Amino acid sequence: MTAKQLGKRLLQIAVVAAGITFLTFLITYLAPGDPVRTMYATAGIMPGEEIIQQTREAMGLNRPVLAQYFDWLQNCLRGDLGVSYAYNEPVSALLLDRLWPTLKLALFSMVLMLLAAVPVGMAQATHQNRALDYALRSLTFFGISMPNFWVGMLLMLFFCVRLQLLPVVCSAGDFKSLLLPAVTLAFAMSAKYARQVRAAILEELRQDYVTGARARGVAEWKVLWWNVFPNALLPLITLLGLSLGSLLGGAAVVEVIFSYPGLGSLAVSAITAYDYPLIQGYVLWISLIYMLVNLAVDVSYAYIDPRIREKRRGG
Repeated sequence: MTAKQLGKRLLQIAVVAAGITFLTFLITYLAPGDPVRTMYATAGIMPGEEIIQQTREAMGLNRPVLAQYFDWLQNCLRGDLGVSYAYNEPVSALLLDRLWPTLKLALFSMVLMLLAAVPVGMAQATHQNRALDYALRSLTFFGISMPNFWVGMLLMLFFCVRLQLLPVVCSAGDFKSLLLPAVTLAFAMSAKYARQVRAAILEELRQDYVTGARARGVAEWKVLWWNVFPNALLPLITLLGLSLGSLLGGAAVVEVIFSYPGLGSLAVSAITAYDYPLIQGYVLWISLIYMLVNLAVDVSYAYIDPRIREKRRGG
């Protein structure tokens, strides 16, 4: 990717992020409920209407929504995402504190997913339309059909309640606490990726270079792992980039089920408390991370696939 192309992509990211934050700001503003009343109720205080109005004015919530948004955007460009209503702490500090636990959970679940999906997908492709392929396809279809919250509750019931091997309430620094949320996230992903691996491997097995390698007497496992699998990686890397962004923003249900202290559970509590600065900061962070991860995937193509690198040099 040239410097000009990179500049265009970064400009696109800035424009999309601005649009996402504006829509989020507008939706939270139009949502029913009053953050001031919720904040006082959470603290166990029942103030009069005059105090509520004074607090709303001090927080700037009585101003027009566009004025509130542009003030927030101006502060955001200076690195200030505001102060959380519910926690009374800087939003950036809260998000930074929860980012690593969620990132650790996402990466661990992706590792578990790859350890399961790649062998299953390879087995399906090498036994196409045979008994093993049909059995594994049925299993992956079953895995895709089960929602994460149901899988998580079943795992919790079996391993935490019945066997009492793992803790019910998870913490960010304990491997035992990390295991069940990661397995829950990896379960459906493994089924989806196994099907993608199967399709990619089958596509490569139809190529002429595979026929040539087999004709020269190259061992089948060498053809699969040295030739076919590296060439099938490109579409999988795209999916991995999308999955990482989705996991960072979409693990909220699993984090809430297991009481895992990540970004998702923080976002749920912010929505419940009508914590506008925290909601807005969370959306901005997740959208930027998602787009930057996909940008990194696009940049990595040239290093993974020499054909793309040579094409760009020729262009």
